[in-house]
Amino acid sequence: MPLHFDDAEYAARQARATQAVADAGLDALIMFAPESHFWISGYDTFGFAMFQAMVLTANGDLHLLTRLPDLRQAQLTSTLADDEIHIWTEVEGAKPVQDLIKLLERLGVATGRLGFESNTSGLTDFNGQMVRSALPDMVDASELIRSLRRIKSPAEIEMHRKAAALSDDAMDAGLAVTCAGAFEGHILAEMQGAVFKGGGDYAGNEFILGSGPGALLCRYYSGRRHLDPQDQITWEWSGAYARYHAAMMRTVVIGEPNDWQRHMHSACVEALEACEAAIRPGDPMGNVFDAHARVFDAAGLNHARSQACGYAMGAIYNPIWVDFPMFYHGNPLLMQENQVFFLHMILMDSKAGLAMCYGHSVRVTENGVERLSRQPLDLLIR
Repeated sequence: MPLHFDDAEYAARQARATQAVADAGLDALIMFAPESHFWISGYDTFGFAMFQAMVLTANGDLHLLTRLPDLRQAQLTSTLADDEIHIWTEVEGAKPVQDLIKLLERLGVATGRLGFESNTSGLTDFNGQMVRSALPDMVDASELIRSLRRIKSPAEIEMHRKAAALSDDAMDAGLAVTCAGAFEGHILAEMQGAVFKGGGDYAGNEFILGSGPGALLCRYYSGRRHLDPQDQITWEWSGAYARYHAAMMRTVVIGEPNDWQRHMHSACVEALEACEAAIRPGDPMGNVFDAHARVFDAAGLNHARSQACGYAMGAIYNPIWVDFPMFYHGNPLLMQENQVFFLHMILMDSKAGLAMCYGHSVRVTENGVERLSRQPLDLLIR
């Protein structure tokens, strides 16, 4: 079985989750988030795009309701026994929520207090309305498993380190073929290929690569171009190992950088180091954003900075690798040891037509951070 952790790790996670369900006063939690399914049992699929749910009772029973194509997926990738995997029948007019109710009845919790995960791409609005209509007394418990996943075990930290090594390898591969005249598709192929060659996975969203005016975008878009003799290219990417991520970001200057680009780079490095210094267990996440903003504002770059400067990393699924929460002004959530965060210092100066973006992932330590990347923060010139 392609499970990434040993039996003791999964047993400990299920025990923690079961206790959290009981502590929340719930008889059962209905999980729709694929991250919850993966974390608690190893179940690994994009089948969450259809209707599926995992039920955890306060007694520790764990069962999956899914479609037939995911039966063998669950058998191969999860800790679930065959009698814990249930298939809803696909026919015209099928309402899988009725199969969910039957499962809840079988587990003796159908009339109990039920929590569910609504804040996830694993539950479309259409399916969510169907579930709420059939089970109107459910309470939202979207943070229950998410809060448990924030603190990484030693085994999970190793997965993040492997993901970070793949991110570093991807950067090396991309830089090796980046030059005037290079084709974006070739650069992208080398970066993504380095992750696959290293045993990694597809990331939770596409690698983001844009040059020229596209260097000022921080979203993937379709279309490829060749680099000009004087150009810029921004990358935002992440190695992924066993679904765990360690994102990075860089802007590469093609040709000779001007004084403003050098100034932007210097500010990015200063802001990144200020953010690292602001990460302390027990301090609010908002402190990190404020450190980022102070540096950029003092450098005259308020107009070019973002309204967030990073977010949590984890084992995450499409459509994005963001594993909330994010660093933004006023975020009161307290940081904790062994959380993993991606710090991104994004400068997009529309008036100058220039971008400069630097970032990497870090682990929160007892009194600071561990950089997961081996890459230096030098200005990249090709």
